[in-house]
Amino acid sequence: MASDRKPHAANSIPIRFVDDSEFSGDEDGMLAVEQVEDPDEQGVDPVPEPATNAGGPATAELVALRAELKRLESALADSQDAVARRQADFENYRKRTERERGETYNRVVGEVVRKLLPVVDNLGRALDAERSLEASESKEFRHFLRGVELIGKQLNELLESFGVEPIVAVGERFDPHIHEAVVTEPSDEHEPDTVVEELARGYRIGDRLLRPAMVKVSSQK
Repeated sequence: MASDRKPHAANSIPIRFVDDSEFSGDEDGMLAVEQVEDPDEQGVDPVPEPATNAGGPATAELVALRAELKRLESALADSQDAVARRQADFENYRKRTERERGETYNRVVGEVVRKLLPVVDNLGRALDAERSLEASESKEFRHFLRGVELIGKQLNELLESFGVEPIVAVGERFDPHIHEAVVTEPSDEHEPDTVVEELARGYRIGDRLLRPAMVKVSSQK
């Protein structure tokens, strides 16, 4: 019984003999070999070579987008720098305006308070003098004295509301920037250059000196 299997073509190279008339160029009668293509290899498409111009428009568009991105990044950096400079300039302007406004306020208030200080001094001296005679005065006078003391207290509170502060003097070391030595007195109880008595109170508003404190300063015996 014949076999159902079909014979496969062998991977062999067939050889055909030719005579001298069909063969030219070989005097020794060499065999002419004719190679037949393998049937299994027939019909295979060759590998296409990559196109050199494939993706040309896409590449150009990508390069253009990258260039535009770099331009936008540079513009953004410049804008951020400009905003930072504007913000710094505005902050400096705000601080300068506040400082100038504070200096103007202190100058105006200082001029008014400086004219008011002699009244404050006289009222304080009058109260000190009357307190020494309070015990011998009548009840009505003592009530009057209490009213004057309240007025002096309100006046001091008004100065404090304006930012006016008295200068601490007694017990402090003499400071020529805020103290004015009217009298020097030798003393064994205090170290030299110590304020032992305040003759007239000094005042200042902020860093602005309205009037130095007139004081008595101790000296070495």
